[in-house]
Amino acid sequence: MTVDLITTRDFEARTGKPVRVQPKPKQNKSQETTKMLLHEELSRARIRDLITEQEAQRPWRRARAARRWSRVARWAASRAERYQPPN
Repeated sequence: MTVDLITTRDFEARTGKPVRVQPKPKQNKSQETTKMLLHEELSRARIRDLITEQEAQRPWRRARAARRWSRVARWAASRAERYQPPN
């Protein structure tokens, strides 16, 4: 038994009916995309919550930093007076 290789065009020309391959419908991956977007939105919401909490603590942090720097400034002034050479 021998097999002749023919192209699609030759087969269509011999039989008279075109053989067309039907494209497969695309798989809908919207569910995966939706899940991914949901996780992204949840992470953005968490970030927004953290930012609002930090903004609420900002005045307290500034006051604490001011007290700390005033202590450092008093210490530096007393040290400068202690080690100042006599005139």
